[in-house]
Amino acid sequence: MKTVLFLCTGNYFRSRFAEYLFNHLAPLEGLAWTAQSRGLATDPARRNPGPISKYTLLAMQERQLTIPELRLPLEVTLDDFHKAARVIAVKEAEHRAMARERFPEWEQRIEYWHCHDLDCAAAGDALNAVECCVRTLITELKPT
Repeated sequence: MKTVLFLCTGNYFRSRFAEYLFNHLAPLEGLAWTAQSRGLATDPARRNPGPISKYTLLAMQERQLTIPELRLPLEVTLDDFHKAARVIAVKEAEHRAMARERFPEWEQRIEYWHCHDLDCAAAGDALNAVECCVRTLITELKPT
């Protein structure tokens, strides 16, 4: 089983949605892949009240995804990078500099999407963009 690691800033909104959506879709498509998610700069006291964004939970409910036992956001470690077959940060403009600062040896190995956070997009629009990218990734990973 291979792992894709989704990264965002706080592991609270976009990367968590990507993880849960991917883990719902991958078995339906017969993929031997699983997803995990982490944050590059988690700080629950400063930006994330609770274990997960209410918008992420709502989007999961709307798509009838199973909501796993909730956990607090997790910060990425070097070990997480080594365990993943693919690493994807959800917004290049936001996350490339963070990756360069914290994990310079990984900056060029991370794939970058362009999915906005709540400072640039409405919650539904942001998560729809993540969903589109996840579905494209699923298609790419399907055996030919």
